[in-house]
Amino acid sequence: MPASASAEETALLGTMPSDSMDDIELRNIQLQFPQARTMSREDSQLHEERVETGRGSVVVAVQGNRSRPAILTYHDLGLNYVSGYQTFFNYIDMRALLENFCVYHVTAPGQEEGAPTLPEDFVYPTMDELSDQLSFVLSHFGLRSVIGFGVGAGANVLARYALAHPGKIEALCIINCVSTQAGWIEWGYQKLNTRHLRSKGMTQGVLDYLMWHHFGRGTEERNHDLVQVYRNYFERHVNPTNLALFIDSYIRRTDLNIVREMDPGRKNNTHTLSMPVINITGALSPHVDDTVTLNGRLDPTNSTWMKIQDCGMVLEEQPAKVSEAFRLFLQGQGYALRVSRKSLSASSAEVAPLTENKMANYRRASLEALDVVSKLQTQTPAPHWSASNINITENPISEAVVC
Repeated sequence: MPASASAEETALLGTMPSDSMDDIELRNIQLQFPQARTMSREDSQLHEERVETGRGSVVVAVQGNRSRPAILTYHDLGLNYVSGYQTFFNYIDMRALLENFCVYHVTAPGQEEGAPTLPEDFVYPTMDELSDQLSFVLSHFGLRSVIGFGVGAGANVLARYALAHPGKIEALCIINCVSTQAGWIEWGYQKLNTRHLRSKGMTQGVLDYLMWHHFGRGTEERNHDLVQVYRNYFERHVNPTNLALFIDSYIRRTDLNIVREMDPGRKNNTHTLSMPVINITGALSPHVDDTVTLNGRLDPTNSTWMKIQDCGMVLEEQPAKVSEAFRLFLQGQGYALRVSRKSLSASSAEVAPLTENKMANYRRASLEALDVVSKLQTQTPAPHWSASNINITENPISEAVVC
């Protein structure tokens, strides 16, 4: 080997750390693990109220400014507003959007965290009676109409209320909604679950069924930490007797009897959801076929079916895609006015009134506000904001969407 090469190798070795130095560096490494995720009922932004209805009382958690347009949520089996919606509505994109809305989280009787066991003689409301309770909620808070947002059993409740009171629901976002009555397989599994919940509590069999109901199969491989969070929640924070009553009511549900009518002359007399609907499911959810069935019964002119890839529980596994779809859905109904984040960093959405004159006035006021904000943020002259910077569309997602 040439002497010059040997000298270069010697110089290179001289610049490398010694073994003792490596040992010192390794001894100084401190492992830091991320803090385990928890579901806490203690949220200063939420205010709980108990609302008396014709079939008992329900807990409603209010989030946001009550003078804003209202979004009303309803949860799925085994969940409540904490476990079902807390993470999604605290997601950064939803926080920016919901600065302009007030959310009313309705919890089914006895399903709130820390709820006492319902009396033995308590007759749990049917699905239709659960939907009737929403009229008392709207009356209690003085709400004329709301935007519905429901998952699973909660989506079924909101759909029933929308069918009975179409003027009260301005738009409906439903996730994993089932429009038919329970089949024999579902009825058999759930009957066994309710028996175990009443006699033995949260057994492994019930726990496995709940995990399948919410996440589908293969969840351990997709998101092990999320699975452990929900397993722990179901085991420690769910009242098994009260859950059994809710499940029993759900499997006794009747068909929604929604009919798709393509004849324009007969649409007014058709039993269907007349308001705009976005019907969402996850590609790995066990309820995909149910949402397809519902989509086939809805009016295609005012409904959208959306399947999100690589998830079963869409609010937990794909919150970014759901929040974007929901924002576009609201924008399509005239609620959301999109402003470029580069232009106005304070918020990405402003609420727009629905009448044409008010919307025109709102556009002009928004343009003037943008000029003012731009002048304050920069020393250079404010650019001219044309109408092309603000987009209001009738329905940006009017067909089936796969994300």
